[in-house]
Amino acid sequence: MAVVTSSKENTDVFIVRRTESGDVPGIISLFSPVTEDVFGRIDVTYLLELSNLALTLCNEKNEVIAHAAFLDYPNWNITDQAEWEPFLNENYPDNKCTPLNTLFVHLFVAKEGYAAGCSQEIVRKAFILLPDLQFILLFLPAEKRLGFCHSELDLGNVFERIVPVPRSQVERHFTLLACPRHWCHPRLYVRQARMEDYDDLMLIWTPQSESLKETYGEYLLVDLLEREGEENQAAVCEVGGTAVGFMSLCSDVNISLFQECFDLGPFHGLCKPHPEDILEVPRKPSIQEDEDESNQTSQKPDPVSSQNLEHVPGADAALQKDGAVTVSPTEPLVGNVINIGSAAPLLETEEGDLNGGTSNVFSIRLFCIDKEYETRSLDFLHYAFSVFPDRDLCVILVPHHVPEFPLIRRFVRAVPSCTSRLGRELYVFHRAGLLTSFNVRKAATSDLQGVKMLIETLSLNEEMWNDSKIFTETRKDPDGMPVQAFVAEVLDQIVGVSVTRDEMDTEYIRSHYDIEDFIHFNHHQQEEHGHLCHFVLNPVFHHYAKYFLKEILRLGHKSSLYYPIYPEYVEDKFQHPCAHSLTSALHYMAPVRPRRQIVYPLQELGVSAPSEQVSKDQLKYSLNHINRKLVLESKVCINTRIVVVGASDVGISFLETLIFWPRLKFNNLTLISIHGLPGKDPLSSKYRRFLINSHCFNDEDYAQMSLCSWVNVVVGKMTSINRSAKYVVVSEEKVPYDYLVLCTGQSYQALAPMGEYISEVTSPWPQRYTEKVPSNHFTLNDAQDCLEAALWMEKNLMRSTGNIIVYGNTIDTYTTVEALLSSGIDGSRIHLVRAPLGSASPCLPEAALECVVGEVLAGAGVTVHPDSILAQWGQGHHGLITWAAFTTASSLLHLQCSAFFSFAYRTLDYDIFKAVSDACLVFDGRVVIDAEFHTNDASIRAAGPLTKFSRRYYRDELTHSNFNSKEIGFELAASMLSLFESAPQPSSAPPEGSDRLIPIYSRCKVQGGVLPGGYNYLHISKPGIPVPLDVELDPCDRGTEIVTGEASHGNYFRIHFSRYHMVDSITCFSKEPFPVSNYICLYGQHERLLNDLYYRWRAGQLTDLYSYFREPWSLAIYHDRFIDLQKELHQILMSEEVPGQQPRQKPGLPSLREPVLRYLRHHRAQLPMYAPTDAYRLVSAAAGSQGLRLGRAGHSGSSRSPTLAQEPS
Repeated sequence: MAVVTSSKENTDVFIVRRTESGDVPGIISLFSPVTEDVFGRIDVTYLLELSNLALTLCNEKNEVIAHAAFLDYPNWNITDQAEWEPFLNENYPDNKCTPLNTLFVHLFVAKEGYAAGCSQEIVRKAFILLPDLQFILLFLPAEKRLGFCHSELDLGNVFERIVPVPRSQVERHFTLLACPRHWCHPRLYVRQARMEDYDDLMLIWTPQSESLKETYGEYLLVDLLEREGEENQAAVCEVGGTAVGFMSLCSDVNISLFQECFDLGPFHGLCKPHPEDILEVPRKPSIQEDEDESNQTSQKPDPVSSQNLEHVPGADAALQKDGAVTVSPTEPLVGNVINIGSAAPLLETEEGDLNGGTSNVFSIRLFCIDKEYETRSLDFLHYAFSVFPDRDLCVILVPHHVPEFPLIRRFVRAVPSCTSRLGRELYVFHRAGLLTSFNVRKAATSDLQGVKMLIETLSLNEEMWNDSKIFTETRKDPDGMPVQAFVAEVLDQIVGVSVTRDEMDTEYIRSHYDIEDFIHFNHHQQEEHGHLCHFVLNPVFHHYAKYFLKEILRLGHKSSLYYPIYPEYVEDKFQHPCAHSLTSALHYMAPVRPRRQIVYPLQELGVSAPSEQVSKDQLKYSLNHINRKLVLESKVCINTRIVVVGASDVGISFLETLIFWPRLKFNNLTLISIHGLPGKDPLSSKYRRFLINSHCFNDEDYAQMSLCSWVNVVVGKMTSINRSAKYVVVSEEKVPYDYLVLCTGQSYQALAPMGEYISEVTSPWPQRYTEKVPSNHFTLNDAQDCLEAALWMEKNLMRSTGNIIVYGNTIDTYTTVEALLSSGIDGSRIHLVRAPLGSASPCLPEAALECVVGEVLAGAGVTVHPDSILAQWGQGHHGLITWAAFTTASSLLHLQCSAFFSFAYRTLDYDIFKAVSDACLVFDGRVVIDAEFHTNDASIRAAGPLTKFSRRYYRDELTHSNFNSKEIGFELAASMLSLFESAPQPSSAPPEGSDRLIPIYSRCKVQGGVLPGGYNYLHISKPGIPVPLDVELDPCDRGTEIVTGEASHGNYFRIHFSRYHMVDSITCFSKEPFPVSNYICLYGQHERLLNDLYYRWRAGQLTDLYSYFREPWSLAIYHDRFIDLQKELHQILMSEEVPGQQPRQKPGLPSLREPVLRYLRHHRAQLPMYAPTDAYRLVSAAAGSQGLRLGRAGHSGSSRSPTLAQEPS
């Protein structure tokens, strides 16, 4: 809140916030007749795209009162943006402005009478948001050019005029105004604390006592003041003689505990270097850290001595040898490298310590400061290092749930081990971090030696070295692409290097990623997009990474940078690039969500097909992005430990939602999974066809998410939960959590033979097999299981003649039989033994499909045995199953067996069940949850098929199994985000009794796979309890069913509409592959939207729905932004019913047509098959009521492109 007084002495309360795109009309309305004279001709939208910082001051009605835009180069194009620093030094030699500490005002507008007060508040807010900002400059046209005095602009007393050198050419045309930080936020005076400060400090301490106790533990202020000595120091900052902040320091630090709980390799274990220290590369750990954070262990910083700090208290003159800053004249350098790679070098010795290396660290025991001055918290560190001149590192411990406050945003977060027992976050700051002479410039040939020293131990040092040499020699890569290299230096030492090139794949990026969530593409030229190839920065200066990026953009004349991360299995790509490190830019870049793609019928489209840039099939990668708008906008870092158990579709969707959430960065996401992350091995995915596919995620999705960059992975199975201590046990290791999320789902379990002959299903059946499972008994639950089974069969079965038994009652039995047949196994060896259905739904929803599959199995020689219960099996000398016996209604079936696939018993894994049960979580056949995913423990959530709703909802038949897993995961994440979002979310009181209602989920359920005979199968259905289609609805309420083709001919397509004419199920059964993602988009659409499907069906025009949905008119429906168009049109149609407003005329065709044309115009690259929108305007209005449909021209099976007369929608 800001209190602003107008020129008429009116006092108002306003809010200062970052500018949003929706503010543009309000900003333009504030333009006055002199705005263009003062700032030039301004395109506000374009200016916001380039602004490093844009602030808006608004009232409680969110009306724009004032606005200012700041960029990192001068306004009026006075000089080239990359050359303004020498320009300023030449004309204003006494200035202390650097690119690190300076921004320029490019626009300021305010409501009449409020300019003076608003300018003060906006400038004050700018200094608060950017701690390194020291100067705000503004170039104004000279008063002679303006025709009036600058004082008439009513900027208050915020700026002062800077006098140029005599006879400067600049003065004739422009006047420079400056606002230094100390006018708004003077530097705090820090001194040793005294007992006399007690009364002043208690005014701060008392209101914060609870949060201080929670953050730092139980301390008494008087004890901290009295215990000052050589090891304990206390400091206060004062303003006007009054203490407004307090810091307690201690040099007695438990280094061994920190070394045990955190990866401190980059900081030399918090000890001073010793000649006998050894850097060893440990073996690959079972617990994988995320690549952004975990590879912090992979670096050893280039030490910058405390003797080489320019204005840091206690620092002596710099002492350099061969370009490297030494630790001291007598101490040799140990590990003077930055090692960034997949390995994680740790400090290890035979004795397990640091060979007597002395402590190099002190800690901040407690810190509190008045909220008004917390942005000046860094002023304490100058004093802190002065009282401990022999220590180069400062650390602070904070609980996981405490949000990052201004002081620790300058610190580097040490990576905790997943099994850390400390339960807190450790932040580290190096004395050299106080240096402000951080300078970025283009690399020169003379820098190559310094760059070589910086990167010599990197895993990709050869590539970086070659690219750096290419820049200095030819400025182009071998493909002729321009290359740029930049170095960061401090005290004439190279501490960072980056290599970029022009990004030429912008059209592909625009069409395949949600990049327009971050930038307006049309306001950026092709040459302004850059590709980040390499980025290395000494971890000591990690907090300057975003300024390094900002300078790369400015010096390279770029507006955006892109950084791809390829999957590990892709060769010759940077799977583990240098950006995955402690000093990386990845922390400051935004992951970009991939877009769903249209599957184009390219042959049918011909010349109307999209360009190759849009439709080409290339290696998928995860995209990270930074631009001028984002580079100075920090995300809120969440250190809360969230542990997800199970890599199911629900768990992956949950993690995906958190990773791509725009305002938050989760540092402590951990996934516990038996086989690690899915999608990491394309070989296992090849054998995924053994199981039915939910089509929630595929290998391309995993590649575009790059979960390994953001999520710690613990490979193993959870065996117990300790709710009081908040940890789970995995392979005898304790993994602590703040929030535990159970998403294991249900899995196929080994079924225990009944042990005797029975003629019918009895109550104990089925039961879990409790002994060691034979090695030729397979229960397939994921791609890794399928791979292991396939490799075992290839080794043991291909040359034998033994039987393979596939036992169960689910559709996975069909897909497994098809996979066996496809692998070359003769059908006569395969026995499909059906287990009794019980309460389970049939394998296929339609009897006609079951009939065709049965004929295929018979034709292939596969023997099918109905309604059988496993009675016994026999084991040979090697523990393998050699025979199996089943009971049927009439006889005993005895089969020789070489491999046994079991799909008869699907339930919660026993170890998970035991862990849940022993932890006293409510269990009623499944884990019991409420509508918000809560278990009976507030810290434990659960979702997916392992759960059921509490009985108080009276809907025992409905569980998460009946809904789309991806939607469940998203809703689970959304329910938890409210715990971390700092801004309150607008909400209304829920209706009375809503807490007794289960949530409604709307996305469709999908099953797909390859069935026996090579039939491609897809079934899309509405969420709910599945029932056979033959008995789905009462005859009077069946809706409409449209079927083309026949199952036996392999061209069967069935689409069912509800009584409201909405698509509620689709079944495809085809010999030819079909675009599954396209058909999923049809779910929930009205038949009129599908090119008047009913009309064409009744007219006899539909003979093949496959070709019908390949026609060009349908492609707009498959576009991922089509739902936005639908919502916009719906709002227009409902606008006449807005409560409290006069009824308006019902929207007509023109008001609905314009959004459609805008949609087609904006997505022209993906939808070129539609008539150009300008040409469409020439079409006669006689199209009438057909104007809102995607085209009435054409008929089933036609593949021609829409003509100019074909109306889009």
